[in-house]
Amino acid sequence: MKSAPMPCACTIAGSDSGGGAGIQADLKTFSALGVWGTTVITALTAQNTREVYRVCMVPETMVAAQLDAVMADFDIRTFKTGMLVTAGIIRTVDRVLPPRCPLVVDPVMVATSGARLLEPSAEQELVCTLLPRATVVTPNIPEAVVLSGMNISSLEEMREAALQIMELGPQYVLIKGGHLEGDVVTDILVGPSSELVLSSPRHPHAVHGSGCCFSAAITAYMALGCTVPEAFRKAKEFIDRAISDAVVSGSGRYSVNPRQGGE
Repeated sequence: MKSAPMPCACTIAGSDSGGGAGIQADLKTFSALGVWGTTVITALTAQNTREVYRVCMVPETMVAAQLDAVMADFDIRTFKTGMLVTAGIIRTVDRVLPPRCPLVVDPVMVATSGARLLEPSAEQELVCTLLPRATVVTPNIPEAVVLSGMNISSLEEMREAALQIMELGPQYVLIKGGHLEGDVVTDILVGPSSELVLSSPRHPHAVHGSGCCFSAAITAYMALGCTVPEAFRKAKEFIDRAISDAVVSGSGRYSVNPRQGGE
């Protein structure tokens, strides 16, 4: 007896050999939320929670081939982009993605360790090519500063920056406030005619992969049929649990831990 196919999502990102971020964190998140995850790997990284040792780019033709392959066999409801690195890969993804597909853009620019994950020459390509077709873009504070050209040190400035980024074309902008100081972490979602602000207690440690997990959870909930505001609300609860359950590496640093049955 055939069962109904699982909802399916696709992550287009780099591989994290430490398992805490990138493709690995995305797949763990999809699985925890009952979504079948497909992948398009853009880069291989040799990294752990402390540093990125080396990055090896996947050829653009292979990026396109992976995307063609998964789209030919799976009904992908939502796509997510993470580490894209080069302008050429961004153009490749834009060319192969279906028009008007639900798309979450996590504008991965710099690793927590400080390693640059998006070439400076690719920033404008990201802004001009992927942001206009994004359903939601999910920058953290440093990324929102780059995209908006504003200094951000308060919720009101987060709101103003989100409005600036919306002018670049995405339907929704979610700015994650974890880089601001305070006992709570406040995130803001700004849409065409709505705004949603959610806060949660700040955990006592920085966690590798939290941004990837958060945007992947939004992607998964959208694949399950949620609206963007609904996906944001549920993903905020999910990432809070994943940070609470963070795994400690040998060096004492923490990685996000998406739980099975996180719903």
